[in-house]
Amino acid sequence: MVQSRHSPAVEIQLTPMQIPEAVPGAGLAFAGPEGMNATAHNLLLHPGQPSEMIVHIKNLEDRPLRLSLKVEGEFPSQWCQIGTEGREIPPGAQMDAVLYFTVPATFFEDQEAISPGKKDKLTLNFHCLVVVNIDQGTEREQTQHSEIFNLYIRPYSFYMEFLPVLYREIDFIGRFIKIFEQAYQPAIDSFNVMWANIDPLTAPRALLPFLAHWVAWQVDSVWDLNQQRRLIRRAVEIYRWRGTRKGLRLYLHLYTGLPLDEDIPNERDKHISITEPFGPSFILGDAHIGSAVLAGGQAYHFVVHLRKTRSNQLINEQLIRTIIEQEKPAFCTYELFIENPIT
Repeated sequence: MVQSRHSPAVEIQLTPMQIPEAVPGAGLAFAGPEGMNATAHNLLLHPGQPSEMIVHIKNLEDRPLRLSLKVEGEFPSQWCQIGTEGREIPPGAQMDAVLYFTVPATFFEDQEAISPGKKDKLTLNFHCLVVVNIDQGTEREQTQHSEIFNLYIRPYSFYMEFLPVLYREIDFIGRFIKIFEQAYQPAIDSFNVMWANIDPLTAPRALLPFLAHWVAWQVDSVWDLNQQRRLIRRAVEIYRWRGTRKGLRLYLHLYTGLPLDEDIPNERDKHISITEPFGPSFILGDAHIGSAVLAGGQAYHFVVHLRKTRSNQLINEQLIRTIIEQEKPAFCTYELFIENPIT
């Protein structure tokens, strides 16, 4: 292989997709051509997040060139993948290649990242080389052109977004701020989702007994998990309406899942129907046959009708009676009917 010693056959330009601010010269990215050249050879990598380096290769000769591209460096080879548009460049044309870099998400936690023989020091900066081999036709007639660039592996820090650009350019500040972010951010994240931990519908299962104790609700193993969540969440509302038709209907709704049908005016047409067989008393001169009931019916008595939405819906009748006995006034009597849907 012959190294190129005359005027170069190709021109290589590098364009990083993520420019590190906390490296020398990065803050000059918008200060002119010199600043752009300084940052064009640096690529920032966050573990677990892909990043790219664009390689622009321009043919400076008046003949087509066949070439191959490779990347050399001390980093593991599996971190980098090369994507090219082909292997031949027409005269005066330009070809773009992409270097895809991905650092494992566990880079900072993986003890294997600390290489032996380096005094247990974790390497965060890598010097790399983009090598372009130009094929002249035979194995010995090859020229090689290269361009140097640097890889900087840094943990992503959300807190750096709150600092002025002047401080972001200092690498030590970024690492120092990351210590506080790792120490305090878990507590902040926990506080931000505290609402989910105290809502019985979204709280972890281990917290349900604690939330039930808050509202003096007795957790029973006969209830499945979703039923327990709904009952704990609306326990105070059940207490408020205990002894009323609304409270009993709400309790039965939370257990059976049958709709409340609050938009249906006729009580008998609802899926959870609670009626009283009580009509107008027999009054001389006002009573009509078929509408008057002697003594007005049975006092302190009500009838519960449950109409299933599907025939295979499981409803524990004994549990329904336990709910009714618990919610009704002690002096009341009742009748229970569970009906299957009409097919």
